[in-house]
Amino acid sequence: MIRVLEVIRQGQIGGGESHLLDLIRFLNKSIVTPICLSFTDGEMIRQLQGKGIKCYVIPTDKPFDFKVQREIKQLIQTEHIQLVHAHGSRAASNVVWPARSLHLPLIYTVHGWSFHDDQPSIIRKLRALSERCICHYCQEIICVSQSNADTGKKVFGLKQCHVIENGINLERFNPSRSFQDLRTEMRFTQDDFVIGFIARCTKQKNPIDFLNALEIAHQKNPKIKGLFVGEGDMDVEVNAFIASHKMNDYLYRSPFRTDVPELLHAVNAYCLPSLWEGLSIALLEAMAMGKAIIATPTDGTSELIRHEENGVIVPFNDVQSLAQAMIQLADTPESCMQYGTAARSLVETRFNAQRVAEKVASIYFSRIN
Repeated sequence: MIRVLEVIRQGQIGGGESHLLDLIRFLNKSIVTPICLSFTDGEMIRQLQGKGIKCYVIPTDKPFDFKVQREIKQLIQTEHIQLVHAHGSRAASNVVWPARSLHLPLIYTVHGWSFHDDQPSIIRKLRALSERCICHYCQEIICVSQSNADTGKKVFGLKQCHVIENGINLERFNPSRSFQDLRTEMRFTQDDFVIGFIARCTKQKNPIDFLNALEIAHQKNPKIKGLFVGEGDMDVEVNAFIASHKMNDYLYRSPFRTDVPELLHAVNAYCLPSLWEGLSIALLEAMAMGKAIIATPTDGTSELIRHEENGVIVPFNDVQSLAQAMIQLADTPESCMQYGTAARSLVETRFNAQRVAEKVASIYFSRIN
């Protein structure tokens, strides 16, 4: 039996948190005992606790916080942890010292690097240096996409890593299941073409471009409407945009919800105009539900979406192209359905959460035995 501390930055559910939920669910509990540490509370913590998983919250919003290091070390000792698995750079930077001081193996899963092309040069260089330092002190690196692995090698000379693509719970995200019809609740008719944005409301996900494009597309085709679900540090800006542009008649806005399969069932297509991604869990969930995708060519997304085969790829920060893609899918429902069918097929063959858990567990055992 291996006692593993699974560490993540936040307790609210986003892509990395959904990955961790599925990982813990599918780990064989007769051979792995997962214990979760998060630096904020949230729905993920409550869901894990509801499944009998021991969870700890040590509050901090800093990427490296001297004040919590001793508390983390004490937690590791008290719980007799044998291996630490950090999910994301914010989590990894705060557990490097405790793991090293206790001579424990540290595994780092990269859910997208913290450096990006849109950052000022000095910020990008500093973050790349930080990632290089984290990787240097980890015994195993897991990248969730080949593109992430290639970027690490190119930018700071990442020497060795495992590529284990994210997986989806295909039982939960199964379009053949019966679902509650949410369209009436959201004031959509069956004739409306609804485009969903279900993601954290942050700069990374680029929500304002989604809203701008939706406004243009709706003006061209009034049947095009939007579903916006999520919350984050851009909530005030997003809500102000919706109000000032009088979008409430054709956009349903909701904070975070747990019924994601039902939400995806209610839309015709899914849009994610991100500025960067590792391998988006939200995108995989939409694909698993058989939805056509509109997305930007981020690292992981470029490995998933084949233009005009299972979705439409548009350039970064190009609102007109984004709007045109929305109009294109609404005007050609047969193409939209074909893209969705192809998207589901790809997820079924490559992105199974059970397989991810088995591969991760094998890495755990390679480090303990």
